[in-house]
Amino acid sequence: MNLFQLYFKLGLQHILDINGFDHILFVLALCAVYVARDWKKILILVTAFTIGHSLTLALATFNVVNVRSDVIEFLIPVTIAITALFTLFKPKPSNGKGISLNYFFAGFFGLIHGLGFSNYLKELLGKEASIWQPLLAFNIGLEVGQIIIVTAFLLVTSLLHLAGVNRKDWTLIVSAFVLGIACILMLETKFW
Repeated sequence: MNLFQLYFKLGLQHILDINGFDHILFVLALCAVYVARDWKKILILVTAFTIGHSLTLALATFNVVNVRSDVIEFLIPVTIAITALFTLFKPKPSNGKGISLNYFFAGFFGLIHGLGFSNYLKELLGKEASIWQPLLAFNIGLEVGQIIIVTAFLLVTSLLHLAGVNRKDWTLIVSAFVLGIACILMLETKFW
């Protein structure tokens, strides 16, 4: 396995690992208001998250940014809870041509989530002569993993809609579930 494949696989596993379900919860909270025909909006959302995630991973790897890991571990569920709350109280996606607040959440909160994994990735990349290719491969793997999660979620959403489940009710159920888990995670990771 070459270097690119190794780090691509690591990025893919990072997002799909059930033990790292915080990323999955965040993606679900972001996408809860969308249906399959909104795939372009969803792709922009997950890409905005990946860009934010990539930026802080790179900055942390180059020692430009250094934030206490216990603070970041607390802020990650905070970002999930804020996104779920926003979805609960504004359960329709923006139909306008402007940038939805969801895009801001995805990009900005991606910055925070990227810091959560940066220490581990920094240790791995510290052994490499050039970190650009592994960093790129990792983030492409992350993006592909998010697309897999979104595709599975949209498939379930479509099947439930065909079965007669109301879209608004489904959005509220998903958002409330994610919010509940995020609140538990916040209590478990409080740093004070």
